[in-house]
Amino acid sequence: MNSNFWNQIISTLPNPHFLQTYEWGQVKAKYGWVPIYAVWTEDGKWKVESNPQALSTFHSPVVAACLILKRTILNRGFAARLSVLYAPKGPLMDWDNVPLRTRVLNDLQSFAKKQGAIFLKVDPDVVLGRGVPHSEGDVLDNGGQTVMSELTRRGWGISSEQIQFQNTVLIDLSASEDEMLMRMKPKTRYNVRLAEKKGVTVRAGKLDELGMLYRMYAETSVRDGFVIRDENYYLTVWKLFMENHSSAAQGTQPFAIPLVAEVDGVPVAAIFLFMFAGRAYYVYGMSRNLHREKMPTYLLQWEAMKRAKAAGCSMYDLWGAPEVFDESDSMWGVYRFKEGLGGEVVRTLGAYDFAPNKLWYKLYADIMPRVLDVMRSRGKEKTKQGLE
Repeated sequence: MNSNFWNQIISTLPNPHFLQTYEWGQVKAKYGWVPIYAVWTEDGKWKVESNPQALSTFHSPVVAACLILKRTILNRGFAARLSVLYAPKGPLMDWDNVPLRTRVLNDLQSFAKKQGAIFLKVDPDVVLGRGVPHSEGDVLDNGGQTVMSELTRRGWGISSEQIQFQNTVLIDLSASEDEMLMRMKPKTRYNVRLAEKKGVTVRAGKLDELGMLYRMYAETSVRDGFVIRDENYYLTVWKLFMENHSSAAQGTQPFAIPLVAEVDGVPVAAIFLFMFAGRAYYVYGMSRNLHREKMPTYLLQWEAMKRAKAAGCSMYDLWGAPEVFDESDSMWGVYRFKEGLGGEVVRTLGAYDFAPNKLWYKLYADIMPRVLDVMRSRGKEKTKQGLE
């Protein structure tokens, strides 16, 4: 179906995110999730539909919306209705609007109960603070702190399963290219110029290169020790969002561009740049050991910043920063790279769970970490075997 309707709705709300788009729901639908679309209108109504086009009967302005993903956990016998619900980067609304926030949270909690959900997980981009904690630039956001307190009062709990990064680094793209370069740390700026001098070039990737890009991503995961999914999953995501590029209009449709760094015509590094509603995202990055001394990843990020700015984006989300800002955090090395690009650390609420049934939630929370550990171990081995 045409995805424009839902994406146009959410693109007008505060902090629209590509993980709330129709396309993301369709990706997850291929992997066991059912996308559900909810809207709240100015006249006090709300509606939930599996087909977003059915929401067009509303005539009052939409003031909040949420893509909710539903997955059935047990589908036999007495447990047939048990499910989990997840609203990635949602719900979307003005979280400082207390009456609206109350409405939305009340309705979501009632919905979770009616769905027989073990829990409903939300992780909206509600800002708790900016800057590295306990540094000179550390600034708390009072609105975010209030939301956190209200969720706790309502019985929501900080999730032990954080799906998205709680913290990130944002780069302001409203400045000129010269100003963006000057905001970079001197070493980063030097490495960008070094890559250019050493003959690194960057171009847009093509659909028929996705297999090559996955192999590079798999090589990166084995080298750096992180777990990735199977090839079909990434090809589904990348192809769907890349095919949207030609039809993306005025920022209301999400799309992705792979940027490929080459040396003498040989691909050595790449990133996937996602864009939606005025914000760009660095979601997937990959590189080979070949020509790493020529700093291709630095030039890739600079090219991404320029392309995102040219496409009308005002912000570039570097997708992730440490939970603990020191060498003990596994993301510290990646963060130092991102920090050099001249962005600002933004700390958000993270994932909170509402559990209608505390017993089922406790059982799930006890069992799932062990299941995930086994799956990750198998996934690492499978990826490694695929490269041999």
